[in-house]
Amino acid sequence: MPSNPISPNMSLAFRRTGTALGLGLSLAFTPVLAGEAYAFKIFGITIFGEDEAVNDVIDPVRYSITLDTDGADKDLAAALERTSLLLRGEDAPVSGDLGLVIKARDDRDRLIATLYENSRYGGVVSVTIDGRDIDALPPIPAFARNGPILVVVRVDPGPAFSLGNVTLQGDAAGLDPSVYDLVPGGPAGSLIILKAGEKIVEDLKGEGRPLAVLARRDVVADHETQTVDVVLAVEAGPVAPLGEVTVKGARKVDPEFIARYSRLRQGQAYSPEQLKKAAERLRALGTFSSVTINEADGLAADGSLPLGIVVAEGKHRYFGVGASFSSIDGLGVEGYWGHRNLFGQAESLRLEGKVGGLGDWSGVEDLDYSAGITFIKPGAFFPSATLEAGIKGTTLTTESYDAASVLGKVALAYEITDYDKVTAGVSLGYDDIDDAFGNNTYLTFGLPLGYSRDTRDNKLNPTEGFNATLSAIPSYEILGETFFSSFEGSLSGYYSLGVEDRVVLAAKLSAGMLVGAGDLEAIPATRRFFAGGGGSVRGYAYQEISPLDASGDATGGRAYALGSFEARVNVTETIGIVPFLDIGSVTAANYPDFSDIRMGAGIGLRYLTPFGPLRLDVAMPLDPYDGGSKYGIYAGIGQSF
Repeated sequence: MPSNPISPNMSLAFRRTGTALGLGLSLAFTPVLAGEAYAFKIFGITIFGEDEAVNDVIDPVRYSITLDTDGADKDLAAALERTSLLLRGEDAPVSGDLGLVIKARDDRDRLIATLYENSRYGGVVSVTIDGRDIDALPPIPAFARNGPILVVVRVDPGPAFSLGNVTLQGDAAGLDPSVYDLVPGGPAGSLIILKAGEKIVEDLKGEGRPLAVLARRDVVADHETQTVDVVLAVEAGPVAPLGEVTVKGARKVDPEFIARYSRLRQGQAYSPEQLKKAAERLRALGTFSSVTINEADGLAADGSLPLGIVVAEGKHRYFGVGASFSSIDGLGVEGYWGHRNLFGQAESLRLEGKVGGLGDWSGVEDLDYSAGITFIKPGAFFPSATLEAGIKGTTLTTESYDAASVLGKVALAYEITDYDKVTAGVSLGYDDIDDAFGNNTYLTFGLPLGYSRDTRDNKLNPTEGFNATLSAIPSYEILGETFFSSFEGSLSGYYSLGVEDRVVLAAKLSAGMLVGAGDLEAIPATRRFFAGGGGSVRGYAYQEISPLDASGDATGGRAYALGSFEARVNVTETIGIVPFLDIGSVTAANYPDFSDIRMGAGIGLRYLTPFGPLRLDVAMPLDPYDGGSKYGIYAGIGQSF
């Protein structure tokens, strides 16, 4: 019987009929010129154009390739084409004739692996170079150099195999194979089998057994019955708690703080998920360039598992400058300075400032500015708590009002679980506002409260999970002796379609309302509700959507409801397109009554990078205001929500 053994905040905005361009000098936007061609790079990544060719190959040999996948279905043919390095690198020379043969043999192995991944265990891949089979070539081959050397790859995929007998042994004997997609008669792709073994080990480790290993994996393909028999045996070892937690690599950060903030305590149950979360938690501080949590090879004498946290500290001080230009807003400059380890326990301090309107202006009073300082203390009072305090002054010019504001805030956030967080704080804000009600000043004390649950798999480019937030701010406006409160909530969800998350459907719903204060004028415009712009209804100018008074001036509203819907389609591994629709309503009533609904629609471009997608959205209002915004262009890092 024949058988085969198988051996994953930069923001630019363009609005109305003008154009805007932002350039962060500290972000290294680099144009690269090469002869008459050119390339544009962001963060060292080529966005368009071609880099200057550098030919440092010794004895360069050029080739042309024919990949024959006749007999393969469309999806399999596409997978084979993506796999072939010969095909993808056809424009680049290889080093010498032997280098071409080595690359061809490697390509054959990759193509066979792709056939196995697609349950094609009887497939045959043949490769000829210059008309000769690569297995018949001499140890040191020589090809004619009168042109590109012809490489022909022929793939006969053969029939698709299915799973036959599936046997789980050892500590996995009591598990159900179907839970791991191992179903007799079902798909027998090699990745399914490999992932099943990894998942079984992961699940047994999740039971608190850190020494679990895959002891045996037998996979045999029967070509007569076109089935694959699988045997997986796992040795799980004993249940063990966490042992001593040590820290290495810390220089200026307190090692005791690192161990405490990781929340890995001696004696607690072993959990691979908790180890993963601990590493993510430490990386999120921004203080370390790398974080690794090493498990001991064996148990200590008391039966516990020792752990070692190894960190490498990054630069604690940082600074940056930037500039922006808009035909609407003129020239603007900004800068910031920060420290990521102020007192030795990863405390962060950030000072930032921005000045806009440096074009046509007649005095300091014409400038838009913001300046602020923020202090963050992780692990404050409890390992799961974070204290944040800050003060910020701004001037803001919108379609609806002009404001000069100073806001101070102190808040404590507490992580209930890995997904749930609550926040509470106090705030005091001063506002000098010109709006539909004239010029008014406000001094407002608030008690911001919040809750969030975030199960997204990736914060910048989620493909599954959801993010829900609830907030309430009971407030007292001191000068007008007015009590009022705001309540807001949002829910965003993500659903992936197809293989490799090629299509992700995303939706976000949010709503809010203000209660108290008989007159709208008694509430600062900065606390009333408006919509429009990149964070709500794209296509409209920032805070352009609002109820209007009898004179046609925007007043802001007491309630709003927003909805955004996107289809995020990855066209290639790096390029995606996103058609979207935004809907919003802001009303003067105490609840969303949808008396005035505004919609914006458009399409976005995404360039996927290791740190998140670069975003460019173009939108138009479907029901524009007279004399209002005609279009909007928005850019940034990460998805829109």
